[in-house]
Amino acid sequence: MTTPKLVEHFFRHEYGRLVATLSRRVGVQHVEAVEDAVQFALMKALEAWTIAGLPDNPSAWLFRVAHNSLMGEFRQRTGRSHILEQNAVVAMGTPENDPEPFLAGEVRDDLLRMLFVCCDNAIPVDSQLALALKTLCGFSIREIALRLFTSEANIYKRLGRARSRLQSLPPCLGELASEQYSSRLPAVNKILYVLFTEGYLSSHAEMAIRQELCEESIRLAAILAEHPIGQVPETFALLALMHLHLARITARQDGSGGLLLLEEQDRALWDRQTIQVGLAWLARSAHGDDYSRYHAEAGIAAEHCLAASFQETRWDRVVECYSLLERIAPSALHRLNRAVAVAEWQGPEAGLAVLNGDEPPTWLAGSYLWAAVLADLHRRCGNADAAKRCRDKAVKSAPSLAVKELLQRRLQIGRAD
Repeated sequence: MTTPKLVEHFFRHEYGRLVATLSRRVGVQHVEAVEDAVQFALMKALEAWTIAGLPDNPSAWLFRVAHNSLMGEFRQRTGRSHILEQNAVVAMGTPENDPEPFLAGEVRDDLLRMLFVCCDNAIPVDSQLALALKTLCGFSIREIALRLFTSEANIYKRLGRARSRLQSLPPCLGELASEQYSSRLPAVNKILYVLFTEGYLSSHAEMAIRQELCEESIRLAAILAEHPIGQVPETFALLALMHLHLARITARQDGSGGLLLLEEQDRALWDRQTIQVGLAWLARSAHGDDYSRYHAEAGIAAEHCLAASFQETRWDRVVECYSLLERIAPSALHRLNRAVAVAEWQGPEAGLAVLNGDEPPTWLAGSYLWAAVLADLHRRCGNADAAKRCRDKAVKSAPSLAVKELLQRRLQIGRAD
């Protein structure tokens, strides 16, 4: 692995942890200064590691450089001396050899705890998500905009609102109260869901799948599920969904890295042990009366994992789950997915009928997803002109080369099923 690739690797793995750890120590109101320091450390790593090679402990190296940069910035600011005094312990060690004590009810992972901080109820929900994805997950503005179906300008506005709220917090923010953790749990679960989704089908221009994001979201969700605050059916269902998708991830690309459709995947490559873990979480989520969008989506994923083949999938059950999902979390995207399932169950004409007369909302109209589904359904119905118009639109708006190539292969006009 080349040095730039190594730095990129540590960026994806360490960026959020460094921001969370340093923010915990100096106060979340200084998160922008912390982000600058972490970015500086990564740039220095690119320079230093190219010449001297990888250090023995890259994580500790990045922490020390980021910490020293941050402390240097504070020293240059008048009136900031009290921060240095309050956080002098930071200079004594690194996260690896200087663990901090935790209170009995405290979340024990800095990154996960910072997600709860980002989900302050005073911050609009859309701004919470943008802040967490940018600050803690290392997403670019473009990636966030694509994932949230909005413009980059809107993401900048959302980040500004969220950071203004964090800057207004008192210098010494104490541990969150249990009721704060509880009220913010749904927002944290949503962030972990989006993080996993981005890993499973990435909007990154050069990476169709980012497995490390999937694994990190599962790691954080598992920590959450071990904590009394997170031991709820919604979190268990989210973990079920993640594991059931992760089990199929290695079969989603061909030998050259191209994306494969579900019907094209070699099911012998699916990880049966991970499927069983997912089914166990799904069973655990069934206790109680709560039924969330994660339950519905995990049910869909379970149907795919349990089917012996694509053709033998119980599409009526999949359609039922999508119908429940639409009732729980109404969305044109869920209706679109239901149309796909109906087409497999009752034929492409029935799938088109689900969408007849519906115009996609603005946020979805600009995405490749709506056009791609319409192109496929029209193609299968023999509507060549409509299929071509939709196909061209879908390919043009594809977020990455891998997705574009998949669409071109799938949506060949004249191809019969």
